[in-house]
Amino acid sequence: MILYPKLYLNSVKEISIEILEQYHLKGLILDVDNTLIDIEKNMPYGIKEWVDNLKQQNISLCIVSNSNHKDKVEQVAKKLEIPYIYFAKKPLKSGFNRAKEILKLNNEQIGVVGDQIMTDIIGANRSKMFPILVKPIAEKDIWITKVKRPIENKIIEKYIRSKNVHK
Repeated sequence: MILYPKLYLNSVKEISIEILEQYHLKGLILDVDNTLIDIEKNMPYGIKEWVDNLKQQNISLCIVSNSNHKDKVEQVAKKLEIPYIYFAKKPLKSGFNRAKEILKLNNEQIGVVGDQIMTDIIGANRSKMFPILVKPIAEKDIWITKVKRPIENKIIEKYIRSKNVHK
């Protein structure tokens, strides 16, 4: 189903090299807001080390964010030393396709990691990439995301029941 991820995890940091190898993923597209940083632009402890470890394992990374605040996205990308695309208009395919060119990988080799079904998961599924949903870093969201969260939470509940997943 286009609304469902292939994996549902607590945090990006749970994405290990073993998981990536299991699903034959050689690259990740990463969301920014509430996936890598919270609304106050704080990056949780361990994110930089997680990224560095993946890069050492030859995993290609690219940020794809819907944020139109270039400075914010660029600041995260510089800290993590990875390329980025901002104002990507997810779930449209264009941002995902641009990231695919940067990563130089086939769609099926790319995991898309984000905290929102309506943007990250639908976009990944539409782009024939591997969707990975993570729990938001914080409960605080921008207003448009706050509107979507109750709907997304119902979808997640249904997904968990369908997979018999306990998170």
